[in-house]
Amino acid sequence: MKNLEKNYYNIKSDRLKLVEIAINDLEEIHYLHSKAEVDEFNTLGIPGNLRETKEFMQPIIKDQLSEKRKHICWTVREINKGDFIGLAGLVLSADRFKMAEIYFKLLPSFWGEGYATELATRIFRFGFEKLDLHRIEAGVATENNKSIRVLEKLGMTREGIRRKILPIRGEWKDNFHYAILDEEFKNS
Repeated sequence: MKNLEKNYYNIKSDRLKLVEIAINDLEEIHYLHSKAEVDEFNTLGIPGNLRETKEFMQPIIKDQLSEKRKHICWTVREINKGDFIGLAGLVLSADRFKMAEIYFKLLPSFWGEGYATELATRIFRFGFEKLDLHRIEAGVATENNKSIRVLEKLGMTREGIRRKILPIRGEWKDNFHYAILDEEFKNS
């Protein structure tokens, strides 16, 4: 995957714009990661300070300069107001597998508004059409009913369960494994 012009990776939907993260987004990202509701099923844990957030996000920002991208991470903003509402991304596999894992997290005040479905649908289209992916996967804690509903609404198939794989607040949690193939998305 070639590193194309910077704006190549920025995408829009009807209500949202997804722009690759930059160093000046770190305070908003830190705020998102500091919300207890967002952290409920997150394996990262709540960062102790902005420095921890920077240390975690810096390799992702640095990857933007790579010829072979491994990680695309976007800030999610409302188109009209430009308000930061969350974060989304794709973790890319080796080229021969043509696969990526999607993730997204939104500020709780934006939950239940259809934003997760909208942004994921747009990321699917970008992944399958622009990145020529064959498959997009997602993992979700088995207790995370809101995200499970989103993944199923998106047409993803639950392929299995990974037992005790997620370290969340000192406990090992099970994870459902979901995926959608390019032909399934194109035929939906």
